[in-house]
Amino acid sequence: MLTAGAIMRLFDRHEELEALSEAFADCVGGTGQLVIISGGPGSGKTELLHEFANRAVGAGALLLAATASLTERLRPMSTVGHLLHSGEVAAPEALDHVTRCRTTDSAASAAPGQDRATRIARAVQDAGQAVLDLADERPVVVAVDDCHYMDGESLQTLLGLLRRIRTRRILVVCAGWEQSGLAHPLVHTDLLRRPHRRVRLAPLSEQGVALILAARSPGPLPDGAGAAYHRMTAGNPALVHALLDDTTRLGAEPGAPVASGGYRQAVLAFLHRAEPGHLRIAGVLAALGDLASARTTALLAEVPPDAVRHVAEGLGSIGLLDGYRFRHPAAAAAVLGDLGPADSARLHGATARLLYLEGAPPADVAGHLLAAGEVTEPWGPSVLRLAAEQELAEDDIEQATACLGLALRVCEDQREREALSVTLARAVWRVNPAAAGPHLVPLYDAARTGTLAVEETATVLRHMLWQGDTELAAETAAAYTGSRTVADTHALAEIDFVRNWFYGVPRPAGQRVDLARVAALEPAATDRAAGLWAKVAMLAGGVVTDESVARAVEALQTHGPSDLRLELSTISLLLIAHADRAATAAEACEAMLAEAGRRGATTWQAVLGAVRAEIALLQGDVETAAAKATEALALLHPQGWGVLAGLPLATALSAYTAMGRHEAAAGLLARKVPDRMFQTGFGVQYLRARGHHYLATGRAFAALNDFETCGQLMRDRNPDLQELIPWRTDLARANLRIGKARVAKEWAQKQLKVRGGIGSRTRAITLRVLAGASQLRHRTALLREAIDLLQICGDRLELALAYADLSAAHYELGEYARARLLARQAAQEAEVCRIESPVGNRLERAEPTEATAAGAGAAATLSDAECRVAALAALGYTNREISSRIHVTISTVEQHLTRVYRKLNVASRTELPSKVIEHRIPTVSEAVRQ
Repeated sequence: MLTAGAIMRLFDRHEELEALSEAFADCVGGTGQLVIISGGPGSGKTELLHEFANRAVGAGALLLAATASLTERLRPMSTVGHLLHSGEVAAPEALDHVTRCRTTDSAASAAPGQDRATRIARAVQDAGQAVLDLADERPVVVAVDDCHYMDGESLQTLLGLLRRIRTRRILVVCAGWEQSGLAHPLVHTDLLRRPHRRVRLAPLSEQGVALILAARSPGPLPDGAGAAYHRMTAGNPALVHALLDDTTRLGAEPGAPVASGGYRQAVLAFLHRAEPGHLRIAGVLAALGDLASARTTALLAEVPPDAVRHVAEGLGSIGLLDGYRFRHPAAAAAVLGDLGPADSARLHGATARLLYLEGAPPADVAGHLLAAGEVTEPWGPSVLRLAAEQELAEDDIEQATACLGLALRVCEDQREREALSVTLARAVWRVNPAAAGPHLVPLYDAARTGTLAVEETATVLRHMLWQGDTELAAETAAAYTGSRTVADTHALAEIDFVRNWFYGVPRPAGQRVDLARVAALEPAATDRAAGLWAKVAMLAGGVVTDESVARAVEALQTHGPSDLRLELSTISLLLIAHADRAATAAEACEAMLAEAGRRGATTWQAVLGAVRAEIALLQGDVETAAAKATEALALLHPQGWGVLAGLPLATALSAYTAMGRHEAAAGLLARKVPDRMFQTGFGVQYLRARGHHYLATGRAFAALNDFETCGQLMRDRNPDLQELIPWRTDLARANLRIGKARVAKEWAQKQLKVRGGIGSRTRAITLRVLAGASQLRHRTALLREAIDLLQICGDRLELALAYADLSAAHYELGEYARARLLARQAAQEAEVCRIESPVGNRLERAEPTEATAAGAGAAATLSDAECRVAALAALGYTNREISSRIHVTISTVEQHLTRVYRKLNVASRTELPSKVIEHRIPTVSEAVRQ
């Protein structure tokens, strides 16, 4: 009930309060007044009445105040009764008559000989007279809030009073919702005929909203705070306060509005105070969202368009709508959430039907089908599938899977069900490959018999391979060997390529594919990744040039990863990395990882993260390799990884072994891996990594066993992978460790005879192992060639080991100065790789002497070119080899050396290594990088 109380702070209502004060002044002067305050819910009518009532009471007036109620609209004299009791009116007879009228049991409350009409008439007269009598003593303010809910008898009492207050000190103030569509209008016609003043409460201005925020903010407001709240509320004070309550309760700054429970309750309170028909129209507007209009809303609500316009105008005036759209999604959600389940399903189903007929986008129609939870129209499943494809393109996996799940529940056409199942599997695979199984395994039989469409079969085959069902995949692929369209031919050829190069699964005996010819086939116009497929096939076919690599990178950047092309992207990145372009591959992979992260594609992130780790390992960056591989492993559950778990596991094992973190490597080996993994190249890589861990921990025979198993697995597999998985080199290394140098040399020589074409890293590592198994006089040449190749491919870890081996060889030859120089090189490369130096401290640096200190400045007298030539010559390179390495003529090399000899006081070439150390000439690695 409205009463006088503590003074409330008003914002942006000075003119309205001044109008009431003027009316009160006229009342005190002896002229009765009527003021009607109008405004929508939450516009501040009650606050204005409170503020004015406090001022009037402070000025000596008697306040009679009441708030009318919808629940008491049918109780005669209910509002008048509240008025009289609020002012403690000393009129017992009038109060008794009013109380009898308010009693629901009319028979018990009626006085003997009085009927109901007589009793009410008497109460009306007595109540009015009681108010008049009070005005004899002091000014009287009669304030009625929510007067549009006032009962008819109380209204008659006020009308009677107004006819008698012309010369009395009485001010009547009525406040109500200005909405002409109410069943009981704000102001009765007879009341409007009386002389009155009208105070209309407009929404707060942006400045007024800012004042409210400033009053409740502990600090200065950020720029635009007032505008942000004003946009969400249109200046409705109640909504502004509700937003502020929600925002401060959730701990946010007042400058950033947050709509939560308080805001939703305020919205529903406004609507429940209106007519029931208005609430229904509001629900339809909320369901239609951006597609709402007078016409579409009228069709769903089954009312005339004018009625919709009228309600929209009213809801707009109180800050809920902007046109036909709710200003904030939380308001629309509150309205829809207030509906019962049955009403909600009916409304959303009808909305979906209307939107479909209106040609709305599939995603909009599907949203309402999902909200309805059922599909009753024959067009429903196809609309849901179209919507799912659109949501997948926009990376909304949750919405896409919901659409496809609902479509599957109601679809009866077998062909359509197969397509829906495959699309649903692709969607969930993007975040969890294991979740795709329940949707694809039921399609195995159709795929094996060749009755499934090629497009769907491609996805089924990929799932079989991911899970290691290589024999089933081969059987299924064989069912599609007949004549097909160009698009089908490319799809099947691509699957075969992925099976052979990504999974390392051999083709049937005698079946070989000319990759260059396949890549040159005219691609299907509808195949977005045809460009990538052609470029990758050329790389795999041995066409590795700067141009072919650049085209492959361009294709990766153009198409990016996709659900059906992730394997191709992975093959492409690894081939580029193995083709001595690891830095290029790393850059491209990082860009794709960033895109996968933005799109929330967990599976892409996991696989590409594993690839990035492998690229780091090829560069000798073992710390990055270990970190990236373990991060990738954590992104998917072991079941989600399938046989691909071997890729990050092998990389992490190799990296930990190189860093000497053998306990961490042993922890990875304790993880259970699928048996089917060893039917693929990932299993071979895992065995190789485990074998190297065994070698590093003194279990050479266990390592030998793993490497021999790798050889048995690889002999029957893709011969094109022999260079990328150099198991023969591994066998040579293990045999060398157990003292079988001759056998080791034979295996290394066999590896060198394997058809090459992709990169130089494998050859370099094999040469280093071969040097270890060769006589001392042949060792240095082999190691220098290995170093040259390693500097090309960029593997800094293997380069450090090769330098260390070459240093040891020169030490055995008695060339101690050259050995120390190479040891320093090895230590520098090891430092870059963040591993311990592979050579002893006594070889890493020469002890400083006075001569060394005195000659330290001599290096500064050499030019950059002379430093490079001196460093290479000190390592034993011939003039011809130096000219080839730094791209100058032999004559130029000779001239540089002549000047070096003169400046460093070198008598012969054999003195050069010690002079390079003595004068601190930059190392060869530094020289080459310069």
